[in-house]
Amino acid sequence: MSRQNTPQSYGSITKSFHWLTALLILTAFPLGYFATELAEHIQSSAFDGSQATIDRATLLFSLHKTIGVAVFFTALLRILWAITQEKPGLLHPDRKLEAWAAETAHWVLYGAMVIVPLSGWIHHAATDGFAPIWWPFGQNLPLVPKSEFVSKLSSSVHFYAMLLLGASILAHVGGALKHHVIDKDSTLVRMLPGRRALPEPPAQHHSALPLLTALVVWGAVIGGSTMLFLNTQGAKGTVAPVAAAPVEGSGWTVENGTLAIEVVQMGSAITGTFSDWRAKIDFEEPASPGPAGRVEVAIAIPSLTLGSVTDQAMGSDYFDAETYPQATFEAEIIQIEGAQYEAQGTLTIRDQTVATTLPFTLDLDGDTATMSGRTEVNRLDFNIGTGTQDEGTLAFGVDITVDLVATRAP
Repeated sequence: MSRQNTPQSYGSITKSFHWLTALLILTAFPLGYFATELAEHIQSSAFDGSQATIDRATLLFSLHKTIGVAVFFTALLRILWAITQEKPGLLHPDRKLEAWAAETAHWVLYGAMVIVPLSGWIHHAATDGFAPIWWPFGQNLPLVPKSEFVSKLSSSVHFYAMLLLGASILAHVGGALKHHVIDKDSTLVRMLPGRRALPEPPAQHHSALPLLTALVVWGAVIGGSTMLFLNTQGAKGTVAPVAAAPVEGSGWTVENGTLAIEVVQMGSAITGTFSDWRAKIDFEEPASPGPAGRVEVAIAIPSLTLGSVTDQAMGSDYFDAETYPQATFEAEIIQIEGAQYEAQGTLTIRDQTVATTLPFTLDLDGDTATMSGRTEVNRLDFNIGTGTQDEGTLAFGVDITVDLVATRAP
């Protein structure tokens, strides 16, 4: 069998690319479906925290993503090879509508083999955590920032592009079977392995119209999925990042800042932030180390964004945000030495209250205070993720960081 295409048939390299791509795509589809089903169960109130279920979902997603990356690179090589090759002629070029539909589906499939895995890869790279790609080149992509917006947008494009890919495959297979069973021609046979005597197709030239049609289809899918995503975001409304609004009676007003947590899942650090928290701060710089005031913080748990595991974190085995929508931290402020302070008190998450100390530095400049602190808590102390007892899957320690700028209330 010739490695090169001929006017009658495809060469061995083209055939190898065709069947390898088909095998990878038809493997990725069910893996993605069953992984998504498990993820939705994990995020539901019915999830019991089973470690085996989490491990199974992680395995399926990692397989799906790794095969998707393989599809992407295989597709690029296939397209580059196709550009250098003669394309066998259509056996019925006189059937104009059928020829246009067949070649359009061909170009749509080429686009799908690139756009579907690439959009999924961007979704993976733009977020943190959960189910790594199995390869040694890292989990990020150049020019793709860590962004919830980018992650969700690319996820939307991935979903609708996947639907078009599925429809195109069905049309492609249906057309091949129609040629083989009804027309009884060699359209399907010339893509099968092996060498056969095949008829010479009629003289013809390939029109640019199918390519232009495919570009219009992909423009509609990408543009439409983007608009649907943006409309959904608008319908939900956006929550402006609220560093920490002042509480009536507080001696200080927080002007800006962040409250963040960091967890380690599957060996990778995932950073999340709360967009809605409120602080009441009473503080006076002491003449010598000792008591300096008091702080009370109320944190809206549903405002947490934690990469790709945000929904999972809200589930009943973790924060259980529906039952316990607020966490609180109440503490006495103690000056240790100079700019070194501690907030010594209790942190309440879910139905557990645990003694917690937050060491922090404080820079005072007149009526402006700049604070930066960090502490670590054990998630199991708060009954978070009790079904996940393997630190290799989800570490016990959770870092809490606070950075803020506050001004003295007049």
